[in-house]
Amino acid sequence: MAKVRLEIDEIKIYRPRKRWHLYFVVVAEHPTEKDKMMVSTLPQEPFRLTSRHNNEYHFDTGQQGSEGLFVLSREMPKDREINVQFYLRHSRKATRDLGEVLNDIKTGIGGDALGIVTDIVGTAGMPWLVIAKKSISMIGKILEKIPDKDFGFLSAFERFGPEFESQTDIDREKDFTGDASMVYSWTLEED
Repeated sequence: MAKVRLEIDEIKIYRPRKRWHLYFVVVAEHPTEKDKMMVSTLPQEPFRLTSRHNNEYHFDTGQQGSEGLFVLSREMPKDREINVQFYLRHSRKATRDLGEVLNDIKTGIGGDALGIVTDIVGTAGMPWLVIAKKSISMIGKILEKIPDKDFGFLSAFERFGPEFESQTDIDREKDFTGDASMVYSWTLEED
């Protein structure tokens, strides 16, 4: 059975300020239960951009063996579609407990929060909050209440079409709804 892997390769900020403490809130489809989604934060602590980065951060350096920031790996769904969404946030604190963000989402969703799981999409040790799919529309509103700067939303939805027959690794570049853009890659891996 084929597997797909998602990585973040690069992030760009389109604001004059040059110092940021950035993190992602990731929302992805549950790999086995269609009525559920999963939410997590990446990386474990916010990554720092300084003036030397010139508002760009490259997780994948382009060198042989270099990889991006790992998001998930899972079996290819039968319909060959995967829905993943990203929110880019700037922490106003130099140190930020990203577990608090998951806890705020869990509290905001209430009874539709179904618990924390790990090692569900190839991310050993990374906690994912499982939520009911019907509550996905609440996440943006919950994040608005967290006092971090919001760079917006980006959909990384992928329909794995014929282009994956000739290439196993495809990069996508998209803009967030705010002042940032991201390059991410979907990779098809055969078992």
